[in-house]
Amino acid sequence: MAGHIQDRWYKSEVGPDGKTRRVKSDRYGSGARYRARYVGPDGTEKSKSFPDRQKRLADQWLAHTEADMARGQYIDPRAARITFQQYAETWVSTQGADPNTQASMESQLRLHAFPYLGSRPLGSFQPAHIRDWVRQLSENGIRGSYARTIYSNVRAALSAAVDDGHLPRNPCAARSVRPPTVDDRRVAPWTPERVFAVQAGMPERFRAMVDLGGGCGLRQGEILGVAVDAIDFASDTLHVVQQLKLSRSKAAFAPPKGGKLRASRSPVRSPMHSGPT
Repeated sequence: MAGHIQDRWYKSEVGPDGKTRRVKSDRYGSGARYRARYVGPDGTEKSKSFPDRQKRLADQWLAHTEADMARGQYIDPRAARITFQQYAETWVSTQGADPNTQASMESQLRLHAFPYLGSRPLGSFQPAHIRDWVRQLSENGIRGSYARTIYSNVRAALSAAVDDGHLPRNPCAARSVRPPTVDDRRVAPWTPERVFAVQAGMPERFRAMVDLGGGCGLRQGEILGVAVDAIDFASDTLHVVQQLKLSRSKAAFAPPKGGKLRASRSPVRSPMHSGPT
């Protein structure tokens, strides 16, 4: 059914002569005069009201809405009114990430996105809102890779909102929006002398951690997750199959970062066995 504009200040009735005429309705002079009515893609009738002297605006709005439906770009006004925080909280819970990653995403959004973007309806987002938010992150000392991670989570949530029909396009995808910059920093490896010095200053029970980190290249969680049966003494090989990590403040074993299992050769000269020379 085609959309139409209803004038709620007048109604049609048949006069004594059998002719239809327009007469004032009970609503005459009060409330919004015009109501643009149409049937959405879901089969339900929707409408928007306009005040007196704005029939042309009502006609333009209805024409624009019908054109969006014809192009497949229509956004339901009710869906557009959902706030970013309402949507993002549900989106995070469906990501299927490991509990620790999910908790980190929830914390980042709660601390650094919701205070600035959370109350904004999804349908009202513009690139300017994202540019201003990125600037505020920097002014508050949130920079580098951490800021980029927060930005990536917000962009992913807005992309999902586009897919779900809450807004027509992702404001983060605009050419005028620049994500937080990440400076390329070269890592300066420790000298053997420094490695041995650090190891010598540690309690004996923890010194093997230096061999695993400095000699085998393991991350902290992977070092803490090493089990004896992961070491092949015959081939001098360490199999990295798990890590120890905190998941919502509880220690738990999990696959290595990215789920990537790998093997590492022990260093030719292990300080655990030979010590500094």
